[in-house]
Amino acid sequence: MAVKSLDALALNGKRVLMRVDYNVPMDSARKITDDSRIQASLPTVRKILDAGAAHLTLMSHLGRPKGQVKPELSLGPAAEHLSSLLGEEVPLVTEMDGRNVSRVQLLENLRFHPGETKNDEGLAKQLATFGDVYVNDAFGTAHRAHASTAAVAGFFVEKGAGLLMNKELHYLKNSLENPEKPFVAILGGSKISDKLLLVENLLNKVDALLIGGGMSYTFLAAQGIGIGNSLVEHDFLDGAKRLIDLCGEKGVDLLLPLDHLTGAEFKAETDAVITLGQAIEDGQMGLDIGPETINLYAAKINEAKTVVWNGPMGVFEWEPFSTGTIAVAEAMAESKALTIIGGGDSVAAINKAGVRDQMTHISTGGGASLELLGGKDLPGIVALES
Repeated sequence: MAVKSLDALALNGKRVLMRVDYNVPMDSARKITDDSRIQASLPTVRKILDAGAAHLTLMSHLGRPKGQVKPELSLGPAAEHLSSLLGEEVPLVTEMDGRNVSRVQLLENLRFHPGETKNDEGLAKQLATFGDVYVNDAFGTAHRAHASTAAVAGFFVEKGAGLLMNKELHYLKNSLENPEKPFVAILGGSKISDKLLLVENLLNKVDALLIGGGMSYTFLAAQGIGIGNSLVEHDFLDGAKRLIDLCGEKGVDLLLPLDHLTGAEFKAETDAVITLGQAIEDGQMGLDIGPETINLYAAKINEAKTVVWNGPMGVFEWEPFSTGTIAVAEAMAESKALTIIGGGDSVAAINKAGVRDQMTHISTGGGASLELLGGKDLPGIVALES
């Protein structure tokens, strides 16, 4: 079933209720330290207003107040900041009475209500009184069946996706249904178990799977290769073997690190040692991929027409062990392929490498992007289908 885009919605003269993601970081003085999520909502906000909407009510969560009113988690600073960005007052609304007190208004933190995370129909019905049309532009929460993302949509005939949500669906779902080949997926991070669904879904589509980060040591251990004191999921060794066999059956080129950057301790100051092969000595732990692996992975990325990346190649927060992750980011930036970054640490790595503007698409949702790439139906998207 199709999800309507903003252009397909009747907005002129209507009251619009829109889910945004204003879960922004703030310092101890309640000053917003990164407004990128608010900035990301502006194109949809402006398009709705330009289309002649009579009123626009925005709603979001902030932090985890667990159904209690916590002043330190009020969306007041977000309302103030949005006011300055739009050049008009955006009041913070605390009463759930459906009244429109301004052309644009922001509801107080949805998670002050216990019913939000419980997908409560009663709360959803209250939220629905604020609009004639429902728009969801909060992809980062689309994998949650909450009152503001799932139940509320049932009270609207006219509903659809905002520009940000629509872009996520285009790149993470539609463009990967029949990706241009060769299709390469790069997976890193600490655990295979977190990405099992993703790996299994990608194996039906990719030509090559490049593994790095902590999860690579489980794959190596499953093949009987020594990994020293490296991170390993002992209860997933059989699962790793099964995935290796599946790659063989499906003709997927599975690339694992040929060498590593290791250290004796899990700390930034530990001496970095390059291994001479796949095996890691006892007393050492893998903290990044090595130079031979970097060359191999960069060459594979260069051949690709479509690349999806989720998860760092090592402990990239520490300068001595950031080389592999930065090299992958740079290889993607230099590639002529369609490049998709699947949220989370990969986005931080792209920013650290300074190549953000050279990526085709950078997802705004960590968990949501993982689940969508893994082939799961997301409650917030299913609710928009008509």
